[in-house]
Amino acid sequence: MVYEIKNGKVIINVKAQPNSSKNKIAGIYGESLKINIKAPAVEGAANKELIKFISKEFKIPKSEIELKGETSKRKQLILPLNEKLKKFLESLE
Repeated sequence: MVYEIKNGKVIINVKAQPNSSKNKIAGIYGESLKINIKAPAVEGAANKELIKFISKEFKIPKSEIELKGETSKRKQLILPLNEKLKKFLESLE
């Protein structure tokens, strides 16, 4: 399952792909949402870039985005559910 909604929050399984040519949501990859990130996986740079990208993409303040699995390629993003994110999740189905 790519995502789960619990108590007004969305938990999204993410496969981060650092060192990409641009930041973008690449689509479904197995049980995860694949997200390409420009930054390299060095000293948390890719994680910071991932949070910044998701914040802009879904109009969510960076302070409200929680990231689990910082050192893994497979991460979980925990985000508050808003209309833009809800529409995106519906488009995945």
